[in-house]
Amino acid sequence: MTTIKLYNTRTRKKEEFVPLDPDNVRMYVCGPTVYDRAHLGNARPVVVFDVLYRLLRQVYGSDHVTYVRNFTDVDDKINARAAETDRQIGDITAETTQWFLDDMGKLGALEPDHMPRATQYIDQMIEMIETLIEKGHAYAAEGHVLFAVDSWKEGYGKLSGRSVDDMIAGARVEVAPYKKNPMDFVLWKPSTADLPGWDSPWGRGRPGWHIECSAMAYELLGESFDIHGGGNDLMFPHHENEIAQSRCAHPEGHFANVWLHNEMLQVEGKKMSKSLGNFFTVHDLLEQGVPGEVIRFVFLSTHYRKPMDWTAEKAVSAEAKLFGFVELIAMYGDLEIARSLAPERAIIDALADDLNTHAALECLSKMNDADSANRLARNIEFLGLYSWSQLERKVSAYRDAKTILRSLEKKLSTLREVALSTKDFSEVDAMKSALQIANVSVRMNKSGISLSPEMGFDPAKLEPLL
Repeated sequence: MTTIKLYNTRTRKKEEFVPLDPDNVRMYVCGPTVYDRAHLGNARPVVVFDVLYRLLRQVYGSDHVTYVRNFTDVDDKINARAAETDRQIGDITAETTQWFLDDMGKLGALEPDHMPRATQYIDQMIEMIETLIEKGHAYAAEGHVLFAVDSWKEGYGKLSGRSVDDMIAGARVEVAPYKKNPMDFVLWKPSTADLPGWDSPWGRGRPGWHIECSAMAYELLGESFDIHGGGNDLMFPHHENEIAQSRCAHPEGHFANVWLHNEMLQVEGKKMSKSLGNFFTVHDLLEQGVPGEVIRFVFLSTHYRKPMDWTAEKAVSAEAKLFGFVELIAMYGDLEIARSLAPERAIIDALADDLNTHAALECLSKMNDADSANRLARNIEFLGLYSWSQLERKVSAYRDAKTILRSLEKKLSTLREVALSTKDFSEVDAMKSALQIANVSVRMNKSGISLSPEMGFDPAKLEPLL
């Protein structure tokens, strides 16, 4: 059995991963608030935890891993978007949820086993809130219900490594007269007639942000599970609050054993922001012609616990490497044989070492000869860079291009023979230019002519030559 080691934010060290139940390895990852397109930074945790999901399925078996990633579909940002656009909230969240799934699918992300929406678990949230009140960890005030941080002061702050006093000093704390402590956070809040709301013991209202993940994780994974993940921007207050309310509602469990947090994303060395003009969504990049596999490759080239710098140069380099992989597989590989292979041990070991995706990509780069083509295909699929159907299309397109170019090699050879005798190379030069416009590599030497499709090959531009 492969030994997986992961850096546990809670303990601040890399530890051997030992699941609570090897037959049911459980992971929860905080998902998006669905009010708009996912920006590039939103995609990083999706790719990071997709890689971990693939590794866990490989090690423990696909039937023995449960991955949950939620959708926050009740939130003030969604309410604001509905007011701005005069659209129904349900229409906005349905549309943006599908946008998210479509965009992440193009990055090679598998869909989790469960993708709960917050609005589907309101009853479970209310039940958890009632339990917290009964146990003395929450209180109702002016239509709100708040978690009493003082009731669990010994545990609050351990994930982020800060004391309650430090968190009060460094946080944007909402000042409200009904709070007993400035750090107390909202579990339930009242809704006006124009906002989404549900009946509750405290009046018509809606849940706070943090309670949804606790309630859904409990319902789908139990009071204790293996891994909880998300971006490090969620460590405080979101994850800290999840731990507090979950541990207090279900003291028989310990919530998540291992906490994984990915670092943030930058663009060309700067924090992504609209004010700097370097803010873009995954959809923006896809529409600009950057393939999803290129975005994924760039993400995998940096360790998840380091800041990831997106640059145009990295994207160009990634696309060239991926094209080279497809070229090798098309020339020497057999995808039926490739499907039967196991992922490379060196790649499994790299990922088992705290998701060292950079080392995994280095392993791919070493598979650079004819004998490695099938292994390369298998491991490209395992890392999620291409699905089998995508590889089949890419390989087929390359081979079709080579078939077309073989006929043009003969035509160019004939023109060259004539030019050598007449000393008029104008037709040869014209054909070479047309080939290069179509992104065809032209190699001419004494032994003959070789034409190969290059990145961006466009067969339509060859039609005048055929």
